[in-house]
Amino acid sequence: MRRFSRGALASLFALSLATSALAEDKPPLKLGLILDMSGPYADITGPGSVVAGKMAAEDFGGEVLGRKIEVLSADHFNKADVAGTTAREWFDNQGVEAIMDVAASATALAANEIAKARNKILLLSGPAALRITNEACGPYTAHWSYDTYALSKGTAVAAVRSGGDSWFFITADYAFGHDLEKDATQFIQANGGKVLGHARHPLNAPDFSSFLLQAQTSGAKVVGLANAGADMITSVKQASEFGLAKSGQKLAVLLGFISDVESLGLPAAKGLLLTEPFYWDRTPESRAWSQRFFEKFKRMPTAAQASVYSSMTHYLKAVKQAGTTESAAVMKIMKATPIRDFFADNGVIREDGRMVHDMYLFQVKAPEESKGKWDDYKLIATIPGADAFLPLSESKCPLVKK
Repeated sequence: MRRFSRGALASLFALSLATSALAEDKPPLKLGLILDMSGPYADITGPGSVVAGKMAAEDFGGEVLGRKIEVLSADHFNKADVAGTTAREWFDNQGVEAIMDVAASATALAANEIAKARNKILLLSGPAALRITNEACGPYTAHWSYDTYALSKGTAVAAVRSGGDSWFFITADYAFGHDLEKDATQFIQANGGKVLGHARHPLNAPDFSSFLLQAQTSGAKVVGLANAGADMITSVKQASEFGLAKSGQKLAVLLGFISDVESLGLPAAKGLLLTEPFYWDRTPESRAWSQRFFEKFKRMPTAAQASVYSSMTHYLKAVKQAGTTESAAVMKIMKATPIRDFFADNGVIREDGRMVHDMYLFQVKAPEESKGKWDDYKLIATIPGADAFLPLSESKCPLVKK
């Protein structure tokens, strides 16, 4: 009996060693982040999004299905061809199973075409173009955080209803800016307002004086900033130097982040209205996660960075439940499972790939209202997800059943 027991134990030990060896032989599960690491959107996404992605992998235990989770990152330098080439290389030659973010709209649309052609999962946090889940939608693409429709609806409607019924746009001259201006225009006009004109600027413009002069001479009550990142920050700073506020004009920021407000400072940013899907200090859950992020990065997270963690965690849970990384099986579970975390209270991924969740209209605090650094927002209104995003009945996505 002892001989049998020893033999059985030896067999079990050998089997355990063999199983461990097989697990070690499994290739890592590679997940990619294509970001603006050095340009105008680096503070919004960039290194902070890499930190958020690695936090998601660590919190999940570092592995799934016996495969170690490996997070890759690359800089697309705000060039669509670089983003497309990186996505192609990762999918074709590096064994990347899914891409979690491609910051900026033009670069995201380029990567989206590669992902669709290869039937790979793409979860987007940084870009805002509505067409990602509209004309350009894909079966395995999900848009996680915000889009131009939701951003412009929240801010534009609030501004018009408070008396800002004439607008002039200063717009980033590429896909994101055009979509943001277009979507805001429809909400302005639907609420009785009018658009008097626009000026379009290149990405990362150093001087906005000519655009601001056009806005000033237009006589519009509201100057809408359809740009983001460093361009938005420069616009606001130079608008203050131009004395737009003293002349009675108001600035409306159509895409702003907590990092932008910190860069501007509350004296320059106070009173600005902006629509966001996430604010670090909104709930106990968002505060707890954000404090952990702060310990690693020494800055509070932006909505885009928090979205990377949320989307990657939802993906990993679906992979574990599906027992495979096969895109169709994983995405089926992702769409069938509500998102309930610090980012979204009750989010759901629609058939067009839009992750629907509540959006929030915030106003930037005056310096005397703030308790300290990063205490920048006060909540003005909650916009239910069903009202915030483009209705499926208006969708141009070919995946939507009419």
